[in-house]
Amino acid sequence: MMKMKKMVILTLAALVFTGIKAQEKLILSLEEALAYAVEYNKTVKNADLAVQEAQKRINESISTGLPQADATVDYSNYMGAEMEIRFQPDAPPTKIPFDPTSNLNLTVSQLIFNGNYIVGLQAAKIYKQITETGYLKTEQDIKEQVTKSYYNALVSDRSIGIILSNLENTREIFDKTRAMASVGMAEKLDVDQFEVQVTSLENALKSAKRQKELSYNLLRFQLGVPVETLIELSDSLNGMIRSFEYQTLAEADFALESNLDYQLMLKQEQLSEKQVSLQKMNYLPTLTGFYRYTNKLLKPQFDLSPKNVIGLNLSVPILSSGMRNAQLSQARIQFETTQNNKDLLTSQLLLQERQMRYNLATAMEQFENRKKNVDVAYRIYKNYQFKYEQGIASSLDLSISNNNYLQAESDYLMAIISLFDARLALQKLMNSI
Repeated sequence: MMKMKKMVILTLAALVFTGIKAQEKLILSLEEALAYAVEYNKTVKNADLAVQEAQKRINESISTGLPQADATVDYSNYMGAEMEIRFQPDAPPTKIPFDPTSNLNLTVSQLIFNGNYIVGLQAAKIYKQITETGYLKTEQDIKEQVTKSYYNALVSDRSIGIILSNLENTREIFDKTRAMASVGMAEKLDVDQFEVQVTSLENALKSAKRQKELSYNLLRFQLGVPVETLIELSDSLNGMIRSFEYQTLAEADFALESNLDYQLMLKQEQLSEKQVSLQKMNYLPTLTGFYRYTNKLLKPQFDLSPKNVIGLNLSVPILSSGMRNAQLSQARIQFETTQNNKDLLTSQLLLQERQMRYNLATAMEQFENRKKNVDVAYRIYKNYQFKYEQGIASSLDLSISNNNYLQAESDYLMAIISLFDARLALQKLMNSI
């Protein structure tokens, strides 16, 4: 598996370096399409950027607890002001001018204790874990969308093939009937009947081609390639049906902890709990240490301040008039709400598991039934075609049997989509896409 993954990555890297021009053809299997989308889809890239941003937030939180250094330079000019001092009551005052001063200050501070710093750092790490799980969920969503678009495109191709084959056969019958009518061996009504059917099939073919283009455009968008890029799907619809392991998936155990929505909820619960702890830390004091160096660039005549100072700052919260208590109560309420949401999600996921297993079983039964219906409808259609050519059946009988066959094929293709959707939904719930 790892070897195959490396091969896919190397293939994608080669595409990047060579460049994908507008008219080049991109040939992809489903596995390669999934890997390509994860590599180049803009939504996945944004989720990865969110993880990187969360790491930078952790770095920012850590840095607030590390030594901080600042340097300042100041200059003061007292505009010729003077100070008068009398050394004796009967002596004349002595005037001392205020000379301009300039200082270079260097301050280094270090946080020694702060409860908010400790809890905030823990909360930042949980936030990063949330973004990492969010990235996995975004990747999972993109894989789900690409898989749906891939088999929808394959179904569109199959639909066009069925209509084309039926159109060619109907045109052949129409031409033969028209030739027979020209010599009086068939009625004009039969010719009109087949002409209407040919026109209907031609319109159906145009509609199917437009639907195919829509399916491929959606796939291009999810892959992150230009809309002009030609795409060829190397996997076949029959191959995907043959590789469908219904029994294995139907009997697979569901581990609640593997579900990404549940993992996100667990992280949200941890983050809400940290918010309670964060509000509790507001009751604790903050202690910082500092060192200050001052270099006198322009000294006054009397300078008694030292160059080096070291000290501590202790900030003790005393009275907030109930604000801190209100904030703590809010955090506790939010934490309790998150716990209730987790319980609701647990019940919802367990219910979804049962419903999705039921949907998968129903889709499988419909698939098997409609597959048989196609075989039966096709045999009936071919039988009526033979009878019509022998003059035993009417053109109306042949048209009805042909419409029934086309409807059976349409129902069969819809059953394939429903089956793949049911499988994909259960795989997503189990985080096994």
